[in-house]
Amino acid sequence: MSEDVWKAVDEYFTGHLLGPDPVLDAALEANAIGKLPAIDVSAAQGKLLQILARSIGARRILEVGTLGGYSTIWLARALPADGLLVTCEVDPHHAEVARENLKRAGLDAVVDVKVGPALETLPGLDGPFDLSFIDADKVSNTAYFEHALGLSRPGSLIVIDNVVRGGRVLDPADDHPSVVGTRRLVEAVAREPRVEATAIQTVGAKGYDGFLLARVK
Repeated sequence: MSEDVWKAVDEYFTGHLLGPDPVLDAALEANAIGKLPAIDVSAAQGKLLQILARSIGARRILEVGTLGGYSTIWLARALPADGLLVTCEVDPHHAEVARENLKRAGLDAVVDVKVGPALETLPGLDGPFDLSFIDADKVSNTAYFEHALGLSRPGSLIVIDNVVRGGRVLDPADDHPSVVGTRRLVEAVAREPRVEATAIQTVGAKGYDGFLLARVK
């Protein structure tokens, strides 16, 4: 089947199960105006993150890779009024767009946007976080995972996006840094006795990819 079919199926389900959302639409429009890359999670994936956060009663969420705040909005909506989401963004312009999107969504009071390289920000954070969502440069995924694990508690979830790479993760001859970084991540998670994990392949509006889900024991 073609990506057109995957996208149409996504639209069918999101149309029935999610419905219109002017706030999220405005965030994507602002991202486009700001010339941010269109690499946000899909609406279906955003809703999944929100459901995961709500299902564990998350009160503190960590995000690595803010971009324009689209996934941040999905996650922050799962928080109680006194909850907190800390999101790390390396690009100051992206962070500025995200802050405006979060303010428009009425979520700026529960979201702290940290600007700078995440590997410099993460060591200074106080845990634990109930859920961590990692969607940044894939070369550093193993380090991000290790930091997230250290900031977690038993029962916390860690979600890492874009681990299938269109199937390229399977090819040992593929030496693209994002693919190599992903394989190193998978190997690190497999060796880590403190988590149980799985990976799910996905197709949809964002093409063929997938995510890794780990639960802290």
